[in-house]
Amino acid sequence: MAAKNSRKTYADHGYYHIYNRGVEKRHIFLDPQDYGVFLSYLKEYLSPKDEKALFARLSKPNVSPQEKDKILKLLRLNNFYNEIFLLAYCLMPNHFHLLIKQSSALSIDKFMNSLALRYVIYFNRKYNRTGGLFQDVYKAVSVTTDEQLLYLSRYIHQNPLDRNKLPKKGSLDDSLSQPSSYPEYLDQRKTNWITTDEIVSYFSKTNPKSSYRSFVEQTEDISLIQKLLIDN
Repeated sequence: MAAKNSRKTYADHGYYHIYNRGVEKRHIFLDPQDYGVFLSYLKEYLSPKDEKALFARLSKPNVSPQEKDKILKLLRLNNFYNEIFLLAYCLMPNHFHLLIKQSSALSIDKFMNSLALRYVIYFNRKYNRTGGLFQDVYKAVSVTTDEQLLYLSRYIHQNPLDRNKLPKKGSLDDSLSQPSSYPEYLDQRKTNWITTDEIVSYFSKTNPKSSYRSFVEQTEDISLIQKLLIDN
């Protein structure tokens, strides 16, 4: 029997909650470098690829063999700029959540297959292991209403928050126990490959009581998005 949410039906311009976790619920991120590598792959896939500049650099006579090899790898690398829009993410030790909008029905599957394969190759090489890293193929659930979109973003951003350390003002560094896109939503960090406009447009930037931060840091209520969440 197929696992819940393993059979996927995609639509053009659709929104999806994407998630996966380690085989036997084992950790897929073991140190800060692992988180950084995963995020660097997201950046490379979702940022525009300037092929003209890469070819121009490749033609320079002073390019070292190492740099030439790196440029060639970048030219061969899949790119999903303007195909995949990452609205929110969080990375936990044994799983990750992504909230994604895609341009065409085939974009997410290509993107997730590229991302997962590349990360597994990195992880297995680093830790001298073989075999699959993830429990199964990634799971995806369609987000069909604006309300679901907002509450799912809150669920994702609540995952890495340490509620015992939530500051009333200033930086969130002490309260964020895991990497996430929450700082982008609070204008504490600018990341070109994360799309925040669609969600923050529903909230006030001048009234703290109606802000996105106030919404996220409320008591969690997952009743509206229960069907969108990861399997227990």
